[in-house]
Amino acid sequence: MDELADEVRRGDPDRWRAAMLAPAAARSGLFALYAFNLELARAPWVASEPALAAIRLAWWREALDEIYDGRAPRRHPVVGGLAEAVAAGDLPRRLFEGMIDARVAEVEGPAADVAAVEGYVDHTAGHLMELAARHLGAEGAALPVVRDFARGAGTAALVAALPELRARGRDPLPEGADVAALARDGLAAIARARAHRGRVPAVAAPALLAGWQAEGLLRQAAAGRSPRSAAPVVARAALALRALSGRW
Repeated sequence: MDELADEVRRGDPDRWRAAMLAPAAARSGLFALYAFNLELARAPWVASEPALAAIRLAWWREALDEIYDGRAPRRHPVVGGLAEAVAAGDLPRRLFEGMIDARVAEVEGPAADVAAVEGYVDHTAGHLMELAARHLGAEGAALPVVRDFARGAGTAALVAALPELRARGRDPLPEGADVAALARDGLAAIARARAHRGRVPAVAAPALLAGWQAEGLLRQAAAGRSPRSAAPVVARAALALRALSGRW
């Protein structure tokens, strides 16, 4: 677990902090899920051309085939962690595959329209948060609530990343997309989720706490400002308070 925990701590500190609030026995599975997400997210950046990125993503699809077909998984710390998480709980294969499909589409170019952007968010942040929540025991009526909150959190992450993505020539939005409108849609999704907070068991809260900064980021973007995340020391304190209150 230590290797995957370190990878997530470096590459995805908000999810790392939230995972550390989960029961100790569940953390290794969360770190495997979040490390898997990091591997997929890096594919378009570490390959020198789209075809090579597609090959990297195909490698992960083959790794999932091994896990779900009951074959010995390849020797890779993330694959090993995923195999253990899948064996321990109800983690649908379609969610992992959907995450890969979304990254393949990302490699191919910007979204064609706003609906495609929403689909991308749902198949990346949405699938990941659902997997994390399922791993922690969420099921049934809790899952649509998780998906709504994930839409808001994923939209926040996307709009916050826009300046860097655009600076690197990787604008994920279609031409003319209204960022403020996207942010307002994300805020509405978070509001829907919070209206049904009681459907999500407390044990699954760390999965949603990973998106604890989403509302603030979206409010900044909806007001036409460039979203800025909290400083690490503020993030630690704010997340601790939310964990104590249980109010993601």
